[in-house]
Order: sequence, then structure tokens, then C-alpha cells
Amino acid sequence: MKRAVIALCLFGIGFGYVEAAVVVYLRSIYEPIRQKISPRPADELFPLITSRQLQDAGPENMHRLATELGREAATILMLAAIGLAVADNLARWAGAFLIAFGVWDISFYAFLKLLIGWPESLLTWDLLFLIPVPWVGPVAAPVIVSLSMIVCGLIVLRRPIHLGALHWIAIVLGGAIVVLACCLDAPNTMRGGMPNPFHWGVFLIGEVIGLAGFGAAAIKAKQLN
Repeated sequence: MKRAVIALCLFGIGFGYVEAAVVVYLRSIYEPIRQKISPRPADELFPLITSRQLQDAGPENMHRLATELGREAATILMLAAIGLAVADNLARWAGAFLIAFGVWDISFYAFLKLLIGWPESLLTWDLLFLIPVPWVGPVAAPVIVSLSMIVCGLIVLRRPIHLGALHWIAIVLGGAIVVLACCLDAPNTMRGGMPNPFHWGVFLIGEVIGLAGFGAAAIKAKQLN
């Protein structure tokens, strides 16, 4: 387990730097377009460039957007692959994926701070994901999720945990609610609007439900052992 965790953390840290470097390059590409459409400080991500504005700026930009969507999907694939490489069953694969994902995400923000001084704080708003719609929220939100994933992943790798139907329902439902909290403002941000206040209540409800489902399974496994 120790060797696997070290490998996952090293991969997550290295991949986090690669991801941060990609964002630095992307900002240099899109910043001239953003400034032409809506001048603002270089470290401000919002309002977002709409798909219509992106298309009007040149057809090559739509190709870049498609490439970016593919890159995001490939990111999840790579994190799943490293989890599979160090796991010997489905449960450990899931745990390894959670650790790699959490370390990658936190490292991503740490390296962005080192490279370009962004984000200014954990409450700085970020464009978190693009599939299937833009996810937006304060940096603190993905960091909280990533820390939760790392802790849960370490527990799974440490001892066998059987997830019953109710546990799975709670975990999936909690995760869906967390995603919903980040996507509720998508219609507004996709139109080029400034983000509305983040739905912290919805987000925390999702976190609690998901962690409660996992925690119940972990406690039951500990009692059986």
C-alpha cells in the first residue's frame, strides 16, 4: 500500500504541473480574444467567452474548444489508468483513482499559484470543468472535494470495504448534488454573465450525503474486521 500511495502521489503531483502548464498556455492564447470582447484584468476569468463569440473570433477557436474537451476526457482516463496500474481489484482501483484525482487537483492549483500567482485565494472563482456544461465555483469547492477523495481513497486501500446498495445510492447521489451545485449557474455563465453567488448549501448537502454513505460502509467494515 505504501508504495502504491507514493506512486499515486508522485503521478498526481507531476500531472498537476502538466495541467497547470497547459492552463498557462491556454490563457496566453485566449487572453487577446477576451480583452477584445470584454477588457478586464488578466487574472479575471469571468465573464466567459460565449461559443458565438469564440466562433466569430475565428473557426480555429472552435477546433481548439473541441480539443480542450477531448483533453479533459483524456485527463480522467489517465487518472483511471494509473489507479488500475496499482490496484488488484475493483475496490482498490476506485480508491487509487480517488487518491490520484485528489492529489492531481490540489497540485494543479498549487502550481498555478507558483507559476502565475493565481488563484488569489480559495474563494477565487474558477472554471472547473466543461463537460457537459461549464462547472464554475470558488477554488475552495474542488479542494474540499479533492481532500475528501484522498481520505476516502486511503481508507479503501487500507482495508476491504463492501459498499451495499444504500451506500452506493448515497455516494452517487451526493456526488450528483455536488456537481449540480457547480452547474446550476451554467445557463448564466454560458451567456457571458458574471457568476451568481455559489450554492454552498447545495454543495455541502452533497458532500455530507456522499461522505455519510461512504462512512457508514467504512464503519461497518471496521466492525467486521
